[in-house]
Amino acid sequence: MEKTSPASPGTTAPSLARARKRSTSQPTDLEHSGWSKDPSERPVSTVPGSALLRIGSDSVLLKTPASLGKTADSLRASDGQLHAKAPAKPLRAPSLVLGEASGLPPTYCELVPRVPGAPAATPGHSHPEPEAHWWEAEEEEEEKEEDRCFVRPQAEVSFCPPDHPSCLLGCQNRPLDPQILHKLRGLFLEHHPGGTALHLLLVDCQAAGLLGVTKEQRRAMGVASGLELLTLPHGHRLRLELLERLETLTLAGALAVLGCTGPLEERAAALRGLVELALALQPRAAGDLLGLAAVMGALLMPQVSRLECTWRQLRRSYTEAALAFEQELKPLMRALDEGSGPCDPGAVALPHVTPALRLLEAEDLATGPPAESCGLLLRALHRARLAARDAPQYRRAAARRLRGFQPHPELREALTTGFLRRLLWGSRGAQAPRAQRVEKFQRVLSVLSQRLEPDSPSLP
Repeated sequence: MEKTSPASPGTTAPSLARARKRSTSQPTDLEHSGWSKDPSERPVSTVPGSALLRIGSDSVLLKTPASLGKTADSLRASDGQLHAKAPAKPLRAPSLVLGEASGLPPTYCELVPRVPGAPAATPGHSHPEPEAHWWEAEEEEEEKEEDRCFVRPQAEVSFCPPDHPSCLLGCQNRPLDPQILHKLRGLFLEHHPGGTALHLLLVDCQAAGLLGVTKEQRRAMGVASGLELLTLPHGHRLRLELLERLETLTLAGALAVLGCTGPLEERAAALRGLVELALALQPRAAGDLLGLAAVMGALLMPQVSRLECTWRQLRRSYTEAALAFEQELKPLMRALDEGSGPCDPGAVALPHVTPALRLLEAEDLATGPPAESCGLLLRALHRARLAARDAPQYRRAAARRLRGFQPHPELREALTTGFLRRLLWGSRGAQAPRAQRVEKFQRVLSVLSQRLEPDSPSLP
């Protein structure tokens, strides 16, 4: 009898159909396994039988991910019993995992193992560290101008955090508690001036509504940031909060010097610490001009500037700090107050808005020749307009400086307005009107200054 060739079309189709019908649990048939129906045409293999029995699920024998993907796609198109999702089964050799670079659609195949628990990273689904994501993300993306519509402001917005249990102060505290002052002194000495400057930048950006502004707050104030709000009529509350923060920081900085009742060297070291902090806050460094204005206000306060012996000791023991104060910081502060200092968002993270705050709240009306007074007024308002226009750039500049920064919880709290208010005036005195509180504390500082150096020029 003539022997029928296995390659003839008449016998190949039925045999393949029967083979496919019998193979329902494996994604490939006998032809793909290298076996034919005729035993004489079986290839000689040195692979053990146990390995051949699980060739359909062993990924060690695979060569390239691309060929595997094509094989899986062809099998999926021709075999109606294969499904896109199959029950999970343990991996025998999870040494081959297809990457996202293959560009192939997701298919189920035992030849393409997927390691559970190791999904590919998806852009935009990172897990930021706690307490850092809201300023490292540079806030939400800016809304397109054509998509932005006017929303009538609903109410004045406050960016000061609500009163919450303090980790440094109790529910009731007296003003200028010696134990708290001693702890704060050690806390500031533990941190480098650059680190303290970043803490101050973070808290100032929150207080000014530059970072951490929620969608509800933006909807309520009608603008995207506090730099825009402080130039508008309904920004009255924000302007008062920033002015109070500026005064509170200034008084606390002066107290850091005048509260040193020990040797003269101790007060000189406190002066040097404030000068170094001011240098760390200037443009091209932290770029926090609101904090810089507060620190320079403490150094230039009459109760501090009259201490001739203390300043002489500073020049003798810390010559570099004394020269930096006279040659860099004082001219810079004078230029900022006159509206001619640096305001580039690339060099500055939080602009100098103090002159505009005082003018808009009628607390610092310029005096002198009319031409000079009008010039100062126009420059202050022009700087405020530029700050509102460039608010998104300032926000990005601040976020870049704070990227990767991990604040110390106690130091961060010690720089907030609420904590400083309770520290200086106590839990009861903090509820008094602002002007009354500032006036009383100014008198306290004057008494301390006179006790430290009675022979220095008297206060005006």
